[in-house]
Amino acid sequence: MRDVNRARGLTRLWRAFGHSWRGFVGAFREEAAFRQELALAVVVMPAGLWFGTTGLERAMLVAPMFLILIVELLNSAVEAAIDRIGPELHELSGLAKDIGSAAVLTSFILLGAVWGLILIR
Repeated sequence: MRDVNRARGLTRLWRAFGHSWRGFVGAFREEAAFRQELALAVVVMPAGLWFGTTGLERAMLVAPMFLILIVELLNSAVEAAIDRIGPELHELSGLAKDIGSAAVLTSFILLGAVWGLILIR
């Protein structure tokens, strides 16, 4: 049986876009790390397009920066959910936040590795 209140088609897409936009705005407003990484992206992405000599190189230089932003958004979501649970310290909450931070660090390492491998010719 169908849920008659559930949006479909373009209405669903429009609403999904609205939720995503609120997520971007919230991350920008609340997360200093996301703002810093966006500032880095303003430099790295045009530089990647400039330094890449082929379309594949350009994509490889730019893609890790997108990945950093994606991982930071997910890390911020995990942190917000954990903070919502309560202010008390818990070993698993700390571990979840540390793992999210490690994911962000790993994406930065990928950025450095890709740039190094492509630009050292």
